Amino acid sequence: MSRIICINSNRVQKSLDTKELLHKKLINAGFKIDYDYNPAAELIISIGGDGCFLQTVHDYNIPNIPLVGINTGHLGFFPDVSPDEIDDFIESYLKGEYITQEIPLLQAQIVTKNNGTKLFAINEVVVKGDKSRTIHLKLNINDKHVQNFSGDGLIISTSTGSTAYNYAVGGSIVDTSLNVMQIAPVAPINTNSYRSFTSSIICSDDSIVRISPECEFENSILVVIDGMEFNFKEISNISLSISDIRIKLLRTSNYEFWSRVSEKFL
Repeated sequence: MSRIICINSNRVQKSLDTKELLHKKLINAGFKIDYDYNPAAELIISIGGDGCFLQTVHDYNIPNIPLVGINTGHLGFFPDVSPDEIDDFIESYLKGEYITQEIPLLQAQIVTKNNGTKLFAINEVVVKGDKSRTIHLKLNINDKHVQNFSGDGLIISTSTGSTAYNYAVGGSIVDTSLNVMQIAPVAPINTNSYRSFTSSIICSDDSIVRISPECEFENSILVVIDGMEFNFKEISNISLSISDIRIKLLRTSNYEFWSRVSEKFL
């Protein structure tokens, strides 16, 4: 039987050159290449940066097939292989010298006046206004009211996403072995009129975070899933929880989270 590998790439020239090189080397190694999603594939390779990797997962509808990234971008936290390591990667893959990291997804259930929508995020869900003004939100955790928040918005991230937008607004970096949710405020207003928490909140994996508009005039809310924007009208509430669904990320055998954090951030 043919061993099939799917390749997805962004349109950056370095990525396209890498894709052409990778194609030739995988064919020589005995693999069949597919540039569309193929459920019979044994591996999906994303060529680009972190954004391309996230887009690949969503474009392929959160596949159950292991994924690996070749980094032709900037940060490269998800992509584990550089273009000059392709030969070593193929050799290691054929020998089974790799580890598989399972990443739990964040589930967002958006309930509006007329219907409900379920979305999944790898890094984070951002709740904010669709216009450049302060948004007022009610925050509940496990059916207990925590606070009415006023500011630019709220970021709810997974442990994996703690190094993304969450980190940019001052949230904590969380070891990916800890399956938690983190709620980080974006430009919170903390005055005599509005009292908003200014540091991030970390919740256990069985917590349910519920966000709802505080005011009736918050008729339109923007929900951003891993950088992809969805505009909802007449939202009743948004419930967020850790999903049972996971993606499988292929890592080189020497991968270690804190070494990667030190290399990329510190």
